[in-house]
Amino acid sequence: MRFDQHTLVLLVRPADAPELPRDAADLLRDAHLAHQKGLVEQGLVLAAGPFLDPDDETLRGLAVLPISPAEARELYANDPAVRSGQLVAHVTSWMVPEGNVRYGEVAVPRSMLEAAAGD
Repeated sequence: MRFDQHTLVLLVRPADAPELPRDAADLLRDAHLAHQKGLVEQGLVLAAGPFLDPDDETLRGLAVLPISPAEARELYANDPAVRSGQLVAHVTSWMVPEGNVRYGEVAVPRSMLEAAAGD
């Protein structure tokens, strides 16, 4: 059997994340989304999104990438939310039977305002 290998980035909020005022947190969230959209536009992220109601509340989101773990670590080290200490990126490889997972192009929001607008 042949396998496809993807890189997963698990975004986690660390216990020692600095507290931010609401407006600064909103700006940082938008900067994070803009960074993510830029990676999608470059073909470096296949799928990404936040977790809803996780058992572990420190789990914030997941991204699936078609690149090496080392490349993913470098990309996410430049994510504004990671640089600020609000998130930590945990990176690992994921193997699935070849062709088992397929990705299609979809719109990705650049900001919370864009995400809230729906279409």
